[in-house]
Amino acid sequence: MTQIVNKVREGRPHIVDAIKNGEIAIVINTVGSQAESIADSHSIRAGVLQCKVFTQTTLAGAEALVEGVKSFDHCEVYTLQGLHEGSGENLAE
Repeated sequence: MTQIVNKVREGRPHIVDAIKNGEIAIVINTVGSQAESIADSHSIRAGVLQCKVFTQTTLAGAEALVEGVKSFDHCEVYTLQGLHEGSGENLAE
């Protein structure tokens, strides 16, 4: 699910509140050159580091992330033990 969240400077509740409340799983945060954008970015980076939330800060990284997430429906998960034994137990089934 995606949701639009306030920037820090737009008032509460904002993105850092959502990060600290555990409502955010992944953050894509690109920064403009304006001082306000840089200040917001600093607050967001501090929040994701404190709460251990995955973040991407470049468009190239964000594009790769999106492609990876889209491929989740097409991946199969196996146990290492099953692969080693030759049974290849598929955890996705």
